[in-house]
Amino acid sequence: MLRLNRMAHSSRSIASILSCNRQVKLLDCTPSQLTSSRFLDIYQIGNKAAMEKERARLADEMNRGYFADIKEFKKHGGKIAMANKVLIPAISAVKFPDLEVTCSDGRVTKLPIRSTGDSVDNSLTAAPKASLLCLSFRASSQAMVDSWTAPFFDAFQETKGIHLYEVSFIDSWFLRLNPMKRLLLWTMRKSESGRDDALQKQIVYAFGDHYYFRKDLKILNLLTGYVFLLDKFGKVRWQGCGLATQEELSSLLSCTSSLLE
Repeated sequence: MLRLNRMAHSSRSIASILSCNRQVKLLDCTPSQLTSSRFLDIYQIGNKAAMEKERARLADEMNRGYFADIKEFKKHGGKIAMANKVLIPAISAVKFPDLEVTCSDGRVTKLPIRSTGDSVDNSLTAAPKASLLCLSFRASSQAMVDSWTAPFFDAFQETKGIHLYEVSFIDSWFLRLNPMKRLLLWTMRKSESGRDDALQKQIVYAFGDHYYFRKDLKILNLLTGYVFLLDKFGKVRWQGCGLATQEELSSLLSCTSSLLE
């Protein structure tokens, strides 16, 4: 019994000493050490937020997969919604998100080229009065894009102050490798025509992951083509998708003329 009491007393003494040591260490901490600990906690919270964001993205992509796109495409042939009939008022129009693209000559630029008051956010090119951006995520949508760009080009080929871009999105990791990327750009540069028109149709490529870009524009189905008419401030004033109808083309040309005026 006496031996047990001594062991208990010794345990309490050791616990007391360890507690005192913890308190001394806490008091000996410098403000910088405490600050570092606080920043470490914030960093961990930031990681958790990034993980939650990525988890939400994975869930979204699993719910909306390739087969869902095919099923929807078979249902309406890529015509998710009819195009606007008139211009979207500037006060309620949203800005087209910034997009980094690569030209066939290897030059990297940012779209859209917009006017920001008295200046232009791209020093290489003057801000156009109107821009038509045609987006293609899969090869199947090229015919849809052509149904918009061909009549648009014929109508405004002699008109200045308009830009026409065909943007092909390349998300394949293989085609994003430098050797394959250079080969792709070289092939497309050789196939481009050298016509000298006031309106230049430029074919550009967006390499990489564009999930959040698509989310900003509410683009879900990747099998269809999308067209956006922007004003000089880079705001979406008209949009369409799928194969163009004659009525939709008339609306596009009319709205473009209104922006030029």
